Amino acid sequence: MERVVGTVVRGLRCPIINQGDQIEEIVVDSVLKASEVEGFSIQDKDIVTITESIVARSQGNYATIDHIAKDVKSKFGDDTIGVIFPILSRNRFATNLRGIAKGAKKIVLMLSYPSDEVGNHLVDIDQLDEKGVNPWTDVLTENQFRELFGENKHTFTGVDYIDYYKSIVEEYGIECEVIFSNNPKSILEYTKSVLACDIHSRLRTKRILKDNGAEKIYSLDNILSESVDGSGYNEEYGLLGSNKATEDRVKLFPRDCQPVVDKIQQLLQEKTGKTVEVMVYGDGAFKDPVGKIWELADPVVSPAYTSGLNGTPNEVKLKYLADNNFSDLKGEELQKAISEFINNKEEDLVGAMESQGTTPRKLTDLIGSLSDLTSGSGDKGTPIVFIQGYFDNYTK
Repeated sequence: MERVVGTVVRGLRCPIINQGDQIEEIVVDSVLKASEVEGFSIQDKDIVTITESIVARSQGNYATIDHIAKDVKSKFGDDTIGVIFPILSRNRFATNLRGIAKGAKKIVLMLSYPSDEVGNHLVDIDQLDEKGVNPWTDVLTENQFRELFGENKHTFTGVDYIDYYKSIVEEYGIECEVIFSNNPKSILEYTKSVLACDIHSRLRTKRILKDNGAEKIYSLDNILSESVDGSGYNEEYGLLGSNKATEDRVKLFPRDCQPVVDKIQQLLQEKTGKTVEVMVYGDGAFKDPVGKIWELADPVVSPAYTSGLNGTPNEVKLKYLADNNFSDLKGEELQKAISEFINNKEEDLVGAMESQGTTPRKLTDLIGSLSDLTSGSGDKGTPIVFIQGYFDNYTK
């Protein structure tokens, strides 16, 4: 019988993962159990994705605010620290800020506006237009910001992040001055020692600071890039990708993930005879049109994946073929013509009109977004996602 289903995505439940657990064996056992219970077979080119969270938990990759404070203190001493461009998040940054504040003497907190880099808004952009404020050139003090825009609480969390972040710093008995600017150079009017907290634009920020006279320049990937007094760490990403575990503890982005995905692929090959692709995923890369939040707060969507997930899709647009190349055909004749076109398509369709409108993104970013939306961020309890038919096309 002709297939009538394309891609199928299943969120799989597994035991709660704790430090020291053999994550590879748990994932494989969970996939095999789901296959048996739900009655689906495992095939070549199926995909298993696992959240970065359970990998980090199995590694025990955690750190406390005291570990963060010690690292910050070792880098900045008693300098006033310019903490610039943090994202507005209780989960992603607030606990990090506690550690930074605990290791500082004074902080000048510089927030980007109208939003942070992932779309959390301090103020609606229309209000900037109404007040004649240019966010690319105008530097505002806290008083000026309040006089112009008053109090603005986050759309979804109901938090006034200006007050919230300032109160976190002041809990540690140190002074916190808040300013608003989108130009990294603005902080240099206050201090030459800067901690850049942006994620995807951090290299540009550090370059601008260096070119304009900053003396001590670090970014979040430089904090806890090695262990402090036995803490967790991440050589490549430091605090980037970390999440709040408790009020004084963070879970870091997992490290050494490539051996994990390779081992899972190997175990599945041994147990099923099939070559299944495997990846670790964090945040998906998509934007919420209502809250305007760009979801990608992790440094990458996937820190590790097996080789079959390299590259980008090489697809044609069916509706383009139907409306253009084969507009004079219908029914079975149209279906046959499109199938033949797909079977004989070029290996690289970049620039081809037939591929316009297909998604020009890395496979791991697309699959990571699919997985993140499937597993969710709440209580679904499905940190493993099993995907079938992703690499199929209309002819399969």
